[in-house]
Amino acid sequence: MAGRTTEDLWREARAALERNGDRFAELVASAPDPRAMVTREWTVADTAAHVVTIASYYPSLLGPGVPDPFPGLADRIHSVDVDTVAELNHHVMKEFTERDPRVLAGHLRRHIGDILRMSENADPGRTVTWLGASRLPVAGLLAHLVNELMIHGRDVARALGAPWPMSPRDAALFFDLFLVGLSRNGSGSLLDHGEPPDPRRIAVEFRSRYVTPVTLVLRDGRVTVEEAGSGADVRLRFDPVALNLMLFGRMSRARAALTGKVVVTGRRPWLLPAFLRKVHLPANAYPAPVVTDGP
Repeated sequence: MAGRTTEDLWREARAALERNGDRFAELVASAPDPRAMVTREWTVADTAAHVVTIASYYPSLLGPGVPDPFPGLADRIHSVDVDTVAELNHHVMKEFTERDPRVLAGHLRRHIGDILRMSENADPGRTVTWLGASRLPVAGLLAHLVNELMIHGRDVARALGAPWPMSPRDAALFFDLFLVGLSRNGSGSLLDHGEPPDPRRIAVEFRSRYVTPVTLVLRDGRVTVEEAGSGADVRLRFDPVALNLMLFGRMSRARAALTGKVVVTGRRPWLLPAFLRKVHLPANAYPAPVVTDGP
């Protein structure tokens, strides 16, 4: 099955979470000025706090008896869509007030340790209820947090003038385990935006040397997963790091295309914008980075 979670991918996701968690924590803890502006509104400490809130929430999804750290926001979490994630983040950040970078780094390591311990013997394909009442496999949950660490780590590093290499293999987990997993199991209200669903069938084939080739099909407002092959309207070949940066508003589509990091072909490539209007990620869920584009 296209995009199926394998034992190798599961091991990679767990190792990537531990590795990127450690280097994000070290980056934040060693920041010479935690008040340096990462975005127009968030400092280094604010950005770290945002990542910690995500890591603190995930143990409550993995095991019974683990308290929800934000019980007052449960209704918002279950009804959110990609265009209202920014509002949800605002409320979460108001509830979580810690901003000491060393304390935040310790919290992050502890929460990631809990996630790894609680998921050690879990079925990576078991689904949990995620944002917008979507259904996300456990493997996708870990891959999502890896991506948060990588994207926001890049934001912080650029603000501090520090190096932040991004592994394409780690970045590919977001597509293979999160995007495909979410599409296969149900996106809930995440992709709702109030417009009538487009009845057209738009099939986009995704290929990269780092992922299992797969086709995502949009029809009547629903996204399904098919094997890669004939029948695709659009074919998209991508570098995982560039695709993730583009999807989250850190790299423009023009730059991704001009650098050859995202290449669009196919019999009807003009359908890609219509596909992305529906199947999009919350690129505006966070305050805009002070610097975008670039490597």
